[in-house]
Amino acid sequence: MASHLDAPETAPVDRAPRGGWRTANVRPSLAEVHRSVRVPTGLGFWRKLLAFSGPGYLVAVGYMDPGNWATDLAGGSRFGYTLLSVVLLSNLMAILLQSLCAKLGIVTGRDLAQACRDSYPRPIALGLWLLAEIAICATDLAEVIGSAVALNLLFGIPLVFGVCITAVDVLAVLYLQSRGFRYIEALVVTLIFTIGICFLAEIVFSRPDVAEVFSGFVPSSEIIFNQEMLYIAIGILGATVMPHNLYLHSSIVQTRKYEQDVKGKAEAIKFATIDSTVALMFALFINAAILIVSAATFYTRGQNEVEEIQNAYHLLSPLLGVGVASTLFALALLASGQNSTLTGTLAGQIVMEGFLNIRLRPWVVRLMTRSIAIIPAVICTIIYGESGTAKLLVLSQVILSLQLSFAVVPLVMFTSDRRKMGQFVNPGWLRTLAWVVALVIGGLNVKLLFDFFAITDWMIGLF
Repeated sequence: MASHLDAPETAPVDRAPRGGWRTANVRPSLAEVHRSVRVPTGLGFWRKLLAFSGPGYLVAVGYMDPGNWATDLAGGSRFGYTLLSVVLLSNLMAILLQSLCAKLGIVTGRDLAQACRDSYPRPIALGLWLLAEIAICATDLAEVIGSAVALNLLFGIPLVFGVCITAVDVLAVLYLQSRGFRYIEALVVTLIFTIGICFLAEIVFSRPDVAEVFSGFVPSSEIIFNQEMLYIAIGILGATVMPHNLYLHSSIVQTRKYEQDVKGKAEAIKFATIDSTVALMFALFINAAILIVSAATFYTRGQNEVEEIQNAYHLLSPLLGVGVASTLFALALLASGQNSTLTGTLAGQIVMEGFLNIRLRPWVVRLMTRSIAIIPAVICTIIYGESGTAKLLVLSQVILSLQLSFAVVPLVMFTSDRRKMGQFVNPGWLRTLAWVVALVIGGLNVKLLFDFFAITDWMIGLF
């Protein structure tokens, strides 16, 4: 890879256009790796793209975490290929929103949390921080439970112990980050490709109907009017477009040491957008693959209640007649869970430091953020055990969906404000499209609230 490591810059710098912010200076986001990956000048397109590639894959991890597995399994086993259109729509929304995050971080030198703190009154900023922490807690709940389930299926480790083992990711992040941010990116990319290979094999084993798969990508009005289908669809949306990813991406794009003039920022935006778009297409493949395998294996055989990951694991090999199918499924789940905990830990640090403007030692911040996730996960696992993990995963994704608007709306507002973005402000067409996405997300959430009590029987099963 065409990159080198420099000492990170830690002095406050002013990268924002004049006006629009409460303060002129801002501390670097993730100071220990800020501008630590050099982008050499004079490179050709492909080598420069390689130098910028990496942050998009860390972001893509959040779009294929264990929470996606629960919602995609439920959607495929209950409704066949119908919800593939939701997976596609969610991914297109994600591509748009993540491109705005990259632009915000590159142009202003602020991550989304810092931008909120520097724009809103303190009570509003604190309220957004609390909502962001709730979202991260829901995200981590899905990730640690997913990893614990995978450890249980592969090695027979009890769920509670498996949840505790996931805390080791704190040490992994600290060690890799001390070696250089590229090492974290390399590990994440390796695990993503492991997941992809596993599910490519699962698709081959399940032999889905190609015509039905393509028809599933065409939106259906039934998704809106079928309350149970809508609940799962919003869960897929919450599992795909995740609030913590918006904070994460706006920070980690600043690990690249690009030129701080107009030309340098424009180039950084271009390559960062390509990076995240390509990475999110991998996420689209994996999310769609999970739903396709579920539909082809369970729905077509009348197994319409396969929502728990454990059930899917135990049924895959017998139904497909391939002994290795279940093992590959669990291996991919473990890679997904561990990948997600790595990026979730980084997002927790970004949110806490950005909103509260505090600077603690990285290991202290990460220990705090992991404790916020591990403790509720242990409690939930002890109370509900294996039978409740799938429903907890789906519910966590719905909670994430309800938090989305509180991250999306500020993001669209900031990147559409000429005072904050200068000549990089969103053009009219992009501003309109971004607000349409924000309204769709908000509208679906309102619809969910109205229909929430209509599925009481399903929720009773959780308790």
